[in-house]
Amino acid sequence: MTDYAARRTMMVDTQVRPSDVTKFPIIDAMLSVPREAFVPDRLREAAYLGENLDLGEGRVMLDPRTLAKMLDALDIEGDDLVLDIGAAHGYSSAVIARMAEAVVGVEADANLVEEAQRTLLEHGADNVIMQQGDLATGAPDHGPYDVILLQGAVEHLPEAITDQLKEGGRMACLFLEGALGVVRIGYKIDGRLNWRYAFNAGAPVLPGFERHAAFTL
Repeated sequence: MTDYAARRTMMVDTQVRPSDVTKFPIIDAMLSVPREAFVPDRLREAAYLGENLDLGEGRVMLDPRTLAKMLDALDIEGDDLVLDIGAAHGYSSAVIARMAEAVVGVEADANLVEEAQRTLLEHGADNVIMQQGDLATGAPDHGPYDVILLQGAVEHLPEAITDQLKEGGRMACLFLEGALGVVRIGYKIDGRLNWRYAFNAGAPVLPGFERHAAFTL
């Protein structure tokens, strides 16, 4: 039988801590949430690899290092309401749920939303709501949010998303700039986002966040 608890500890010790992520709430959450429970059965043995996990159809589960460093930069607090866009099977939302007051996860596929909600409840993440809808629309009915993060790359960031961030809130985006992926943290000040470099990472562009093609004659 696979010792997933040992794999979780190894993931934290060899992927998360060496990336200068040392905040106790993040370490505790990633040691506690069973990553293997939030992937398709065919990927359970690969759940703790130090790379993006291919979920099919151009979607991935972000590698542990990237997620941990995003959470570290966002500095989520116990009274925060968090929007998790592209939550897939719910792993990122389950991790965030251990640090925030509540989480709204968004996915486009209704069956995936139902499955993720069931898994989240089975593992005690009862402060997460999974909502079905276009990723680029977010979940405005539950906002505004203290924190927003996207589980994939962005070429174009819709105003529909940035409008859901509270004044004084922060947002993590992995911007795809040519072949380079750059994670930046945006702080909403006087209604505008001010972006700061965090680190480099890679992931496919989320549906709805592609760059608009320029019109030509």
